[in-house]
Amino acid sequence: MAMTKKLMLSVDSMDAYMSLFGFNDQNVALIEQECGVTIALRGAELTITGEERDTELAASVIAKLVDMIHHHDLVDRSRIRYAIALAREGKVDMIDEILRSVVAITHRGKQVKCKTLGQQQYVEAIRNHDLTFAVGPAGTGKTYLAMALAVVALKNKEIERIVLTRPAVEAGEKLGFLPGDMTQKVDPYLRPLYDALYDFMGVDSYQKMVERGVVEVAPLAYMRGRTLSDSFIILDEAQNTTSEQMKMFLTRLGFNSKVVVTGDVTQTDLPFGKKSGLQEALDILNGIPEIGIVHLTSRDVVRHELVQRIVDAYDKHFEAKKQAQSLMKQ
Repeated sequence: MAMTKKLMLSVDSMDAYMSLFGFNDQNVALIEQECGVTIALRGAELTITGEERDTELAASVIAKLVDMIHHHDLVDRSRIRYAIALAREGKVDMIDEILRSVVAITHRGKQVKCKTLGQQQYVEAIRNHDLTFAVGPAGTGKTYLAMALAVVALKNKEIERIVLTRPAVEAGEKLGFLPGDMTQKVDPYLRPLYDALYDFMGVDSYQKMVERGVVEVAPLAYMRGRTLSDSFIILDEAQNTTSEQMKMFLTRLGFNSKVVVTGDVTQTDLPFGKKSGLQEALDILNGIPEIGIVHLTSRDVVRHELVQRIVDAYDKHFEAKKQAQSLMKQ
């Protein structure tokens, strides 16, 4: 049944509502589209019209978003979509819990916070486990948040060094044919790790840490034969590891160390028919309580909102393809 809900606005909330509406009312248009309602602001009165359930949903979302604006939290289109998704599940108040927790602070003083429940679960898993797997699509903050926690642990003297690694699968980890020294050879594969470190440490501080051996960035092939103690170790793009490489890496874990393994099992660059070491590790190690395993989804994508739609579109495509192949086998 259609109904109209009216909210009377106080003077101090008017600015917040105007901020919520966004440029050319784009934000409110998004809420109308996602919730199936019509929203109008006339003077100090906000009117929401639609089906009763949709109207209540929109009202709860708007109230929460305005509260976020009052607390100087960012409200953009991706945050609005996420607030609506949580509201549908009766969890809209959990946005406060996410936004009030500061994970780290960049070298420029910017606070880094979780933006989704999935990210919050990921951060808690790292804090509570010596070994954590994070699996999910691009843009979910897997590497960035792990890097943030690594830098915090280093600053708090919980560890003595940070070790960052990823498989250089495109070069088959045989880098001799590339020009330059070892650093120049692997730079193209490790650049995303450098960028995140620069964000938290600054270039000068990072370079000093590298010179002292406190921070090490190297391809996975250089981990063989080592035991990494008192370290925070991050294996990025782990879907490109082979079974042998993953086992080799996981057995590098030493005392007083944390290991975070990140990857997207749908984006492997391994030769056709070669099983990802990440997928195999998840299958083998699932169920061990001392190991944290977090599955992030398109809802946890915090890049441009179009990235979330791209991820969803690919997921639907491959799911339909899998079902078609299954039917053909029957």
